[in-house]
Amino acid sequence: MCYLCVTQISYLSEIKQSIMANLKAVLHPKNGREGEKIYRLALRVTVFRRRSYLYLGHNIHPNDWNEDAEKVRKSHPKHTQLNRLIRKKYDQIDDIIFEASSNKKQLTARQIVDSIRNRKKSNSFFDLAMEHVSDLEKANKYNRAISDNSKVKRIKEFTRNSELSFQEIDELMLRRLKIFLKTEKKMGERSVMNYYVLIRLLFNDAIRRGIIDQNIYPFGRGKILIRYPQSIKIGLNEDEILKIEGLDLQIHTMTWHTRNVFLFSFYLAGIRISDVLNMKWSDIIEDRLFYKMSKNNKIDSLKLPTKVLEILEYYRTDQKSYADFIFPELKKIGNKETKAKYSTIKSAIKRFNNSLAEIANLAEIDKKITNHIARHSFGNIAGEKVSPQMLQKLYRHSSLSTTIGYQANFIHKNSDAALDAVIGFSKPPANG
Repeated sequence: MCYLCVTQISYLSEIKQSIMANLKAVLHPKNGREGEKIYRLALRVTVFRRRSYLYLGHNIHPNDWNEDAEKVRKSHPKHTQLNRLIRKKYDQIDDIIFEASSNKKQLTARQIVDSIRNRKKSNSFFDLAMEHVSDLEKANKYNRAISDNSKVKRIKEFTRNSELSFQEIDELMLRRLKIFLKTEKKMGERSVMNYYVLIRLLFNDAIRRGIIDQNIYPFGRGKILIRYPQSIKIGLNEDEILKIEGLDLQIHTMTWHTRNVFLFSFYLAGIRISDVLNMKWSDIIEDRLFYKMSKNNKIDSLKLPTKVLEILEYYRTDQKSYADFIFPELKKIGNKETKAKYSTIKSAIKRFNNSLAEIANLAEIDKKITNHIARHSFGNIAGEKVSPQMLQKLYRHSSLSTTIGYQANFIHKNSDAALDAVIGFSKPPANG
């Protein structure tokens, strides 16, 4: 080998060692749909024992791979093209490592690989946004995917620009977006903050990938602050729950079914309606409910009160198997997380809320009743009767401070007494 080539290889080796980077062409195994092993041609980057893979878009049989030489054997019909591809990508990664070392910048393995990917893609805000939505769909997080996709469309409507760069999203643009959402789309402060959260998430992703610099970040102290407004949580009281329980409703009607689902949620500390509809008979063992909360994946076990057992008896006649859903909404959809399942739950919640308005009218309750009010009602009636630690378990909150903050919406005893103490005076009797 020529002296120049040896010197160049030695120099690149020194650079990679200076940032503790190791680069190797490999076959990375993956389980295929039918259970067979698939071996993907990839470049593996290792930095401080952390690995990331750049997949080259080809699957290679192990018999056609020379592991020691890190190249495709001549037995493969496209060995020349594939080996040229390996060298090309290898050189690109070397360039990134060299540039980082020259600038005394330490990159992670993921950042090195992302830098190569980003050379093939546009770095616009909307490109990253659609990639984010696609990743959510692949993870079966359809609720959030649909919600975030809707936000992206609204931002695109506001900017009238399909190639929006991150540099264009400054504090002025974000304030104008807020005005647009509030005036044109009639959104509240909380909804606007949700837009800011999505934009901030994409900014952080772009910075992590090395697409943009930290200095154009528009959020933080002295810039755009994300602050959610306090919301008023109003729950039903004991008398109002009794009124709903006492309604004489025709069995097997939508109103009757809605009451059952609402009370089922309330009796079990306000379990979210999506979790209620996902419950199966197999989740009940010896009159205890075992389930995983979808919002935070916390697993819980609750004893089923007598009132819940009475509701369940109405639905046992439709039980087709041990693994069948308890309530009818998802019986034809199945257990897999799909867009159809998400749409079915969303439509069911809308129907339930419409029926709850009818129930409120029949029970002569002036408050607006929705499915989520079941959770607020439990909190309102619990008041100071139950310790915060126990309520944390019942609510499935991750932290006690969340429970205390939530429960503060329904505890007014001290403030009411203080108010009465100040203004509870009366006019003195007239002198006789």
